[in-house]
Amino acid sequence: MRTFAFIDLSGFTTYTDTEGDAEAVKVLSGFRAAVREVAASRAVRVAKWLGDGAMLVSVEMEPAVEAVVDIERLIDESQSPLALRSGIATGPVILFEGDDYIGQSVNLASRLCDLAHPKEVLAPASMVSSLLVNTRAVAIGSRHISGFAQPIELVRLVAADGRHG
Repeated sequence: MRTFAFIDLSGFTTYTDTEGDAEAVKVLSGFRAAVREVAASRAVRVAKWLGDGAMLVSVEMEPAVEAVVDIERLIDESQSPLALRSGIATGPVILFEGDDYIGQSVNLASRLCDLAHPKEVLAPASMVSSLLVNTRAVAIGSRHISGFAQPIELVRLVAADGRHG
């Protein structure tokens, strides 16, 4: 079992087009610095960088959830012109050829990131746990997710103090 999170700077392509490469690099550098700082402090691994995003992996669910919420908060507090969007899922996984994770939980986390709005952290309701003391879940209902046969009950994760991520 692993927990996966996909995080993405919403609107990066448009920002690069309108503001230019130099400004985009500044935003991306700030994003990656925030991800590295929080991942290290929460014992969450950056599995891979995805241009203006990243795939995170954790053995435990709680540190992964709190890391994503912390990263979103740091991005917001830094007054980045771009907001973070995220998807998180937990479950069994296959480590393929020693360096790539595949499986339903990876696919779901990726699809939820794609579905999320700026400043939104989406997760399946089945992930909600009393162990999430610094994060609360707000039910948003059942959604059809591309590639999944049945609708999935989703929640939006927010910091326990009510602030976005």
